[in-house]
Formats: sequence, C-alpha cells, structure tokens
Amino acid sequence: MRSGLFVSSLFLLLVIAPALADGASMPEHKITQSESYIMLEPMYATILDGSRPNGMLMVAIGLDIPDAGLRNDATRAMPILRDAYVRNLMSYAWTHIRPSQQPDVVEIANRLQLVTNHTLHRPGARVLLAQVASRISP
Repeated sequence: MRSGLFVSSLFLLLVIAPALADGASMPEHKITQSESYIMLEPMYATILDGSRPNGMLMVAIGLDIPDAGLRNDATRAMPILRDAYVRNLMSYAWTHIRPSQQPDVVEIANRLQLVTNHTLHRPGARVLLAQVASRISP
C-alpha cells in the first residue's frame, strides 16, 4: 500500500508538477465551439402567492452574438445586463406566475430579448433559453 502511494506521489512530482509550472494549465471546459456564444450563470427569482414567498423560478440563458463588436460591448455590460435580467425576472415571477401554472417560456424569452436590446441599445444579440424551472414550496 505504501509503495503504491509513494509511486503515485513520485509520478505527480516528476511529471505533472513541471508541466503545470511551465505555464501549462488544465484544459478549459467549453460549452460550445462557437465564438459567438456567451453562457450566463442561472438567475433566480422568488415566486409569490399573495404576499408570501411560495417558490423559486430559475432561468438559465445564453447569448448568441455574431457581431464581434457587439459581443465585446455585451461582455463589458454583463453586470448591467444581469441586473436588468434579474429585475425583469423578479417582476415576472411576482406578477405572472401562479403556483398552479407553469411559467410561459415564450414570454420569458421575449421579455429577456427586449431587455437585451434595450440594454445594448441595438438588436443583434439573440437570447437563447437553456433552462427554465420552477419549484413551488408545499
């Protein structure tokens, strides 16, 4: 047992450590090979039933932006975009989602597309829904 652990440790020290020290890094996980696609972290909003919290809405999106200039603008404006997305989703969750109904994914996509166009001051960035989920508390 000890000799196997020693050999493994020695392998790590002799082979992997110098490779990482030379500037080589672990391979980056890519969602897609497309240069125009930007994936955003999922966003959450509280679902209300009357005046009390009754669940959570989770929306994950990506942006397809073929224009490199607009993609750079969107990358720089990402904090503003995320804030606008979350505010819009909170408003939608508070006013449109009922515990007995599924969220309308077409309406969510249309709302987020309008937010994107307004925030970037021009069309050209396409919102792609990756996931929409709601969890209603009992």
